[in-house]
Amino acid sequence: MATIQVEVEINATIDKVWGIVSDIDNEPKFWKGTKKVRNISKEGNTINREITIAFRDQKCLQQVKIHPKEKIEARFTKGIIDGEKIVSLTAKDKKTILSTYWDIKLTGMMGMFTGMIKKHIKSGTEQAMQSIKEEIERQG
Repeated sequence: MATIQVEVEINATIDKVWGIVSDIDNEPKFWKGTKKVRNISKEGNTINREITIAFRDQKCLQQVKIHPKEKIEARFTKGIIDGEKIVSLTAKDKKTILSTYWDIKLTGMMGMFTGMIKKHIKSGTEQAMQSIKEEIERQG
C-alpha cells in the first residue's frame, strides 16, 4: 500500500473551506487526477459514485461518506485502485488545516506500479490542495 499525507494551512474558517471541499461533484475542477464524476446513489451522507481517473481513463467505483465540517472519506470499492482517500479539516486559530490522506494500491497485475504512481498522486494532491487554498483565499 502507498500512504500519502499532504497538509495545507488556509487563511479562512472551516465553514468557508468546507463549502468548497464538500462540493464533491466539483472534484475534477481541483483534482486533475479525477476527470469525471457520476453519482449513482445517495443515502443520507453516503454517496456511491463512479469516477473516471486520468490514469488510462480508468473507471473506479467509490463510496463517499461525508462527515459535515470534519472529513470526507472516499473508499474505492471497484476498479484499478483499492483503498481510500480522506480529506479532513481542523480549525487552528482563525485558519483551517486541510489534510488529505491516501492509503491505496493498484489492483491485480498493476500492483507492481503502486510505487511509481505514488509520486504522481502526491504531486497531484499538493497541486489540488494549493488550488483549493488559492480559490478560497481569493474569495476572501
